[in-house]
Order: sequence, then structure tokens, then C-alpha cells
Amino acid sequence: MRNPAPCALLLLLVALALTQYCAGSHWLQTFNIMILEYGIWEPRFIQVGYVDSIQFQGFDSKGGTARMQPRAAWMGQEPPEYWEKETEEALLLSERDRQLLRIMVDYYGHWKNDYHTLQEVFGCNVANDGRFLRGHYRLAYYGYDYIILNENLSSWTAEGKAVKNLLNSWEAEAERWRTYLQEDCMERLLRCLDLGKETLLRSEAPQTLVTHRVRPEGNVTLRCWALGFYPADITLIWQRDGNNHTQDMELPDTRPAGDGTFQKWAAVVVPSGEELRYTCHVHHEGLPEPLTLKWEPPAPRIPIMEILIGLVLGTLVVGTVVIFLVWKK
Repeated sequence: MRNPAPCALLLLLVALALTQYCAGSHWLQTFNIMILEYGIWEPRFIQVGYVDSIQFQGFDSKGGTARMQPRAAWMGQEPPEYWEKETEEALLLSERDRQLLRIMVDYYGHWKNDYHTLQEVFGCNVANDGRFLRGHYRLAYYGYDYIILNENLSSWTAEGKAVKNLLNSWEAEAERWRTYLQEDCMERLLRCLDLGKETLLRSEAPQTLVTHRVRPEGNVTLRCWALGFYPADITLIWQRDGNNHTQDMELPDTRPAGDGTFQKWAAVVVPSGEELRYTCHVHHEGLPEPLTLKWEPPAPRIPIMEILIGLVLGTLVVGTVVIFLVWKK
């Protein structure tokens, strides 16, 4: 069994988790991945921390000094003691994850695989007024065996023989994780929101448009786009003749755009010729008021080039006739 490259695996883990959790309020999330490569005894541990979709710090055991490093300019305000503490915590987590990974590899006899990976994601969510909303924790081996802290933050759900064997020893861990998510994680998130308020608490209005595509069967897909907005909370609603239209509407999750903003779209399938009965309504805090959009049929094409060519040819003909008449006279 061959696994994806480690960096690609980490990017996939981050992308999936941000898609699931970033919409709404503010999230602080930590992503860990432990990678054990065949033939190399010492595993590699990578940790990245995000507030919403913005990475604010990172650690790589293969990096030059193997220390927690700032990844956002506003984190430069933290004193040296902060980075010492974060480095120490990352090293403790890496040691624990290394032991867990070796247990899983031994259990399944995967020693001859190219890569062995243990993935971990955890974080907390706060409302705009600073209230704790929820927390989460998930540990996965190869993406198949996993253990999840339930929403009550007091019990676990496990899938896979190896992690089920570990479940009894994890019962005491629930209390520790609940305390971390409701206290330490919250404190760190609020601190980040204060340090990076110019970035994290800003509002950027979406750029919007409606696209039109004729389907093979003859009907039409209207897609309402919202691009480059922040924060992630946004509402896209299609209406038909002024009434909300949810039938056959496709509405994927809000996605990070990769530049610190978000993007989203909503699509409906409509009968050809009835496109102008449908309007898209966009609600976002960066807008002074909700937007109403509709598909605008393209304006009739004016054959400018053909007209110019005709004028030139006409001028040449008239000129030729005049020259001929003058010459004949």
C-alpha cells in the first residue's frame, strides 16, 4: 500500500478540516501529522495552527532548529517565553503520537509500507461575543482507524480494531481534552483575535456574478458566485418570482480561497427561456445591504468589424469611380 506524499497528505487534512469547521464565528485549529517512512527509524512530526483560514504558527521536527515558528506577522508580538512553551508542547505531543503510531503499525504489520501516518486535528469555536460554542478532537491512522471526541466532550467514538483496543485507556483523556478545549484553546484563540484583529476581524465584501450554462438536455444551470469575501459567514438564496427556491438547488460548503478569503456558489437548474424569473440574494456583513443578482442576457452583438470593412470598401469604390470620371473627362 502506497500513501500520498507527506506534505500532500497534510494539505488534504487541513483543507478538509477548514472546509468543515471555518464557517461561522471563529475557530482555532491545530493539525498534527506524524510520518514514519520505511527504512527510517526517526519519524517526522509536523504541526500547523490556524485561526479560521489563516495559519499563525507551525512546527516541523525536520526543520533547522525544530522550534515552533510564527507564520503570521502579528504573532511577532508574542514574547520568547511563548515560543519556548509552544515548542515544548509540540515536542510532548510528537512523543505521544510517535508511540501511538508505532502501536498501530505493529498491530497491523504495516512495516513494509512506504509511509505510516497518524493524523490529528483539534480545536475550539467561539461566538463573536467570546462565548465557547463547541470543540472537537479527532485522531486517525491512515484515515481508516480513528477515534473522535463526541460533542459532549465526555465520551469517545472509535472505528477500527486497533483504536477500539485503546479506547479503555482513553476514557480518562476525555476530561483532559475538555479542559484544554474550553479553557486553554479558548484563551489562545481570544489572544490571537486580539493580536491579529486587523486581519482576523476585518470584513471584505464578496465579488459576485451569475453564470449561465446550457445543459445537454436543454435546460439551463444558473450559478451564483460569491468570491473573495471575509469572514466566512455568508448566505446565498435563489428565488423564483420572489419566492425562495430550494428545489434542485446545489449549495456546496464555503471554501477557503487560499489567500485568506473565502468563496461559495449556489446553482439551480431552470427551464430554458425562464432564466429571468430567477434572482440570487447574497447576505454578508461586508455588504452595506443584501445584493440581488440575476442573469443578464448578453447584449446583441454589433458587427463593428463588418461595418468598418464595408465603409472602407465603399470609400474605395467611390474613390475609384471619381478618379475614373476625372480621367475620362
